[in-house]
Amino acid sequence: MRILYVSDVYFPRVNGVSTSIRTFRRELQALGHEVTLVAPAYPQSTIIDEPGIVRIAARAIPLDPEDRLMRASALRRIPAHLGARTFDLVHIQTPFAAHYAGLRIAGELGIPCVATYHTFFEEYLHHYVPFVPRAFTRAIARGISRRQGNQVDALVVPSRAMLSTLSAYGVRSPMTVLPTGIPLAELAGGNGDAFRRRHGIPARRPLLVHVGRAAFEKNIDFLLRMLMRVRLRHPDVLLVIAGEGPALPDLQKSVRRLQLDANVQFVGYLDRAGALLDCFSAGDVFVFASRTETQGLVLLEAMAQGVPVVAIGEMGTLDVLENGRGAVIAPPDEQGFADAVSRLLDSPSLRKQLAAAGRQHAQQWDAVRLARRLAEFYSNIVAAAAQSADSDARATCNVVQRANVTHL
Repeated sequence: MRILYVSDVYFPRVNGVSTSIRTFRRELQALGHEVTLVAPAYPQSTIIDEPGIVRIAARAIPLDPEDRLMRASALRRIPAHLGARTFDLVHIQTPFAAHYAGLRIAGELGIPCVATYHTFFEEYLHHYVPFVPRAFTRAIARGISRRQGNQVDALVVPSRAMLSTLSAYGVRSPMTVLPTGIPLAELAGGNGDAFRRRHGIPARRPLLVHVGRAAFEKNIDFLLRMLMRVRLRHPDVLLVIAGEGPALPDLQKSVRRLQLDANVQFVGYLDRAGALLDCFSAGDVFVFASRTETQGLVLLEAMAQGVPVVAIGEMGTLDVLENGRGAVIAPPDEQGFADAVSRLLDSPSLRKQLAAAGRQHAQQWDAVRLARRLAEFYSNIVAAAAQSADSDARATCNVVQRANVTHL
């Protein structure tokens, strides 16, 4: 099958959408499918793309230095960029310029169009336009999600909670729950001791790890306030925050304001092929407080590394988290979360038990298995579109025949 992905983001922009696209694309190609990706060009000159990635000229976005908006004039020339390549289906990955470009291309080619709803925008927009009333941004997000969801032939949603949310919005297009898988073979071999040595962290120091984009919706400031309570029982506890993003300056200010300088270490973005695995492995506990995740891939990545997880169970993380299976679902209050963390720090045997259970639990999200499910989803959509087209053609033929008989 030949699939065209269209997205407003991709590496070097690091986020869950980029990771999902790369994971599914590689696994689908390994299964024999052809996946072409249309994505923005970024200013970095060091990008070395894999074959089949078409970069579109893009401009900077005010107040959002990490992202790029593909230029309308360049998007109109996508067919020229694609040359003689043909496709069976268009898969839209993001709801901005890519959404409308994907719809247009699918319409011009006469092929079905599907989309993945990666981001819970209702709980996202108000962080970036705080001067607009939250009720207004929520209504806007719901309206756009409903309209765009009903413009495609089918939707992929990464969790049951997201399916329920979109149904409540009024999305009537067929939806299927299909989370992004994790490449288990790539999540082995982390060296936690090496990470601690590189960053001057004593081998026996209690270490909490958070990996993810430093964004306001990730609720990292909650973790800082929680850490103050953990510190009462474990004065030398250290929280390592791996990632960058728009909230980073505010987080750094909060660390100083809360006098947590000795208990928090920011290490920036880490290479997924080496340093990031070391970071995961170094942790005694992985902590996560986001309440807006549509899935929570990073929790599975931590479990696959054998690191116990303490996280708030809301939205997509509920599909990932099960108490005792590599994780502890913590209360959404700072003291309750801190108590859960402290219990793990106090009990090496419990951490070992959760580590083993987490590795086993992560196997369910193997990327190969989920890519096969996505390929089956594509096949069903293409077959349904072909059947519909055939029915329409027969109906048109019958109308013409009846008209000819009447005329005679």
